[in-house]
Amino acid sequence: MTRVLALALALGLAGCGFQLRGTAELPFKTVYLPPSGTPGVALELRRNIQAGTRAKVVDDPKSAEAVIEFTQESRDRVILSLAGSGRVREFELQYRVSFRVHDNKGGEFVPANTIFLKRAITYTDAEILAKEREEYQTYRSLESEMVQQILRRIEAAQRPRS
Repeated sequence: MTRVLALALALGLAGCGFQLRGTAELPFKTVYLPPSGTPGVALELRRNIQAGTRAKVVDDPKSAEAVIEFTQESRDRVILSLAGSGRVREFELQYRVSFRVHDNKGGEFVPANTIFLKRAITYTDAEILAKEREEYQTYRSLESEMVQQILRRIEAAQRPRS
């Protein structure tokens, strides 16, 4: 009976189209990411490219087939609601990254692009340390999601015509 159930489950999963993400297939073999003075999406993207793709991150833009250029990275906190006493009850964390991916000949894999993510979180003065930690974790989560979206956009890109 357990074998039949396991077989039925396996067939059900195979029939629904589920498949693990696997490695991303980028339209280039080598990529250059300019060094960033602050840890953020560039560092996380570098790690994801090295670990999850067949592309190699190189240190010289002249030897790279593609260059990922970040033109903007900003984090903002916007107040959404206030309590009757004037204290913040809820705010929104916003994360915006603008980038483009080009080759050294003027061709573009991905033209100038902006990704904007946001999350609302509640706030209370009684839990200041916990809320600071939650904000940090939320930004880390947004950063990770940002990297996945950038990778998907790069993966969908076509090689520029020469």
